[in-house]
Amino acid sequence: MALHFSKYLKQKMGYLGMINLRSWSCCFYQKQPYLSRRFESFKADKQLGSLHNGGDPQVMNFPGGIVKFTPELKFLSDTPEERIHCYRVLDDSGQPVSSNFVQIDKDIAVKMYKDMVTLQTMDTIFYDAQRQGRISFYVTAIGEEAINIGSAAALGMDDLVFPQYREAGVLLWRGFTLQDFANQCFGNKGDNGKGRQMPAHYGSNKHNYITIASTVATQIPHAVGAAYSLKMDGREACTITYFGDGGTSTGDFHAGLNFAAVMEAPVILFCRNNGWAISTPVSDQFRSDGIVVRGQAYGVRSIRVDGNDALAVFTAVHVARKMAISECRPVLIEALTYRAGHHSTSDDSSKYRPIEEIEWWRATQDPVARFRKWLEGQGWWTTPSEIELRDHARREVLHAIQVAETVEKPSLKEIFTDVYDVPPSNLCDQEKSLRKTVERHPQDYPHFLF
Repeated sequence: MALHFSKYLKQKMGYLGMINLRSWSCCFYQKQPYLSRRFESFKADKQLGSLHNGGDPQVMNFPGGIVKFTPELKFLSDTPEERIHCYRVLDDSGQPVSSNFVQIDKDIAVKMYKDMVTLQTMDTIFYDAQRQGRISFYVTAIGEEAINIGSAAALGMDDLVFPQYREAGVLLWRGFTLQDFANQCFGNKGDNGKGRQMPAHYGSNKHNYITIASTVATQIPHAVGAAYSLKMDGREACTITYFGDGGTSTGDFHAGLNFAAVMEAPVILFCRNNGWAISTPVSDQFRSDGIVVRGQAYGVRSIRVDGNDALAVFTAVHVARKMAISECRPVLIEALTYRAGHHSTSDDSSKYRPIEEIEWWRATQDPVARFRKWLEGQGWWTTPSEIELRDHARREVLHAIQVAETVEKPSLKEIFTDVYDVPPSNLCDQEKSLRKTVERHPQDYPHFLF
């Protein structure tokens, strides 16, 4: 189907007229044109006589807009006659089914593929490292590489990323090195978080990538608030927040979506609908047509995308970003995909879904293989290049792990830093208590000295 908001690319964008307020406020709003839309309902032409549209008794200008009356007793249907279509560019074999996508040059396309392969390789090796007891926890993005890299490639470096815990590829695209990833997972001195976060909970101020938290969907209100701040500062940037289908079952999702719509925050709300919230299928989470319809209910422009199609994801995010910044509006993207790996190293997904189902998705819907076929069709990729890339990526990941294992752990005193300017007395007492414990049991803390 055609891209729902493709007309945006063909129309010249503008904004509504300014509000005639007092002189001081008028100057302010002229500098902030996006604020004009919020106050349309308070324009002076809305007199008592205009509450009815042209005197028509079957129309009423209720708060929020004009509503027509009807004598029919008709409830809205609980299920649509047809599900919202899913935008895609490449079919399962990597062949374009449409020319309606944002063109990308060879260098960007090749980098996208290389990062997808690197992410896939890193996930495989780090997962094995956890199974070997070398790190305590890990989360993979197997089956969702196109979402990671396709969306990251469409963003600007000034855009703020509020991830969940399956978007390491976005950070990889922005320049976070394999050594940086390994340092975080091993919690050594090279870790930005000083060893205080769970493995795979990355964060980088340098790359505008907000530190991951395990709590589900708390990043959504944060992203909306930050987007509103960007708008108030007149910045040419937006925020993007990622979350899974399970995240949409939280209050934070609904509060964040409504706040974004009402305050017209330039935020991209990106839902990875991979079918499972750990062991809970979407059929046990909601009865609506997925996530995309929820955006419309809150007054947010929305689109459903094939999350295994890197070109479709890139195009949707590219256009959504332009909308968010130029129009100062939120955009919701629902990417349909499948979590081809376990939820995390603490999970065994074979306990709640058929192994045959997992293998089918891995074999026939691999987004990395699909994008490679398209690259080959463009004449931009060859088999020798593939062999060289995968060999290089594997060696680089293994080297990063070997180095990370030899780096010292952060000092225990780092537990008590970076929160308070002047530590409170109870925190000082805890530090003294821990210090005494280490002194009494040095054999238990050989690498954690103050």
